[in-house]
Amino acid sequence: MTANETLTVPRHVGIIMDGNRRWAKSQGLPTLEGHRRGAETFKDIALQSFERGVEYVSAYVFSAENWQRTEDEVGYLMNLVVKAVDKYLEEFNERGIKIVILGRREGLRRKVIDAIKHTEAQTKDNKTGTLALCLNYSGHDEIEDAAAKVLSSGATIKPESIRQNLYHPEIPDLDFIIRTSGEQRLSGFMLHRAAYAELYFTTTLWPAFTCNDMDNALDEYGLRKRRFGS
Repeated sequence: MTANETLTVPRHVGIIMDGNRRWAKSQGLPTLEGHRRGAETFKDIALQSFERGVEYVSAYVFSAENWQRTEDEVGYLMNLVVKAVDKYLEEFNERGIKIVILGRREGLRRKVIDAIKHTEAQTKDNKTGTLALCLNYSGHDEIEDAAAKVLSSGATIKPESIRQNLYHPEIPDLDFIIRTSGEQRLSGFMLHRAAYAELYFTTTLWPAFTCNDMDNALDEYGLRKRRFGS
């Protein structure tokens, strides 16, 4: 048995992929190239996580606040979502990974919505793991939308009723959140599910984050003692 096999593996890992633009600048490349490389990195890291035994991987793909970026950058990111689905869907599907999208659909282009529907339909019966992509997502919006559903049903707003009405409520609470690029904040990422998550910050810019870096992060999680307030 290897050292890695003796460590506890988080059931649900969240990733805040930060530093694409700074990485591109550091390499003398156009800003948008950083996003393309970041998408490639994410595919590798997600698959590595599932191979290590993680059951759920969630990623902050595009926040509700990202609409404030330039029209060119927003357009590129939306097109990148469509291209990434087309490029990587078959591999995730073959590995039995279910893909779901969390976030509001309002404001998304029709081709993005169509790509989302196609991806979710193609992978809905997969059982090996779940990949949750937070797209046009805000943790505040998710809680607001959940509360609205509770009220419309005539139920009482309680922690459990909110949980049952989150986007894809079958996804469990986060165990471990990784953020790259040296920033140390959640930026609204899965606020309800993040209550007792272990946090891991690294100065590595996202496109430079490797599978070895992911192994090191998971190994550190395995050494931590979670107390849940006790």
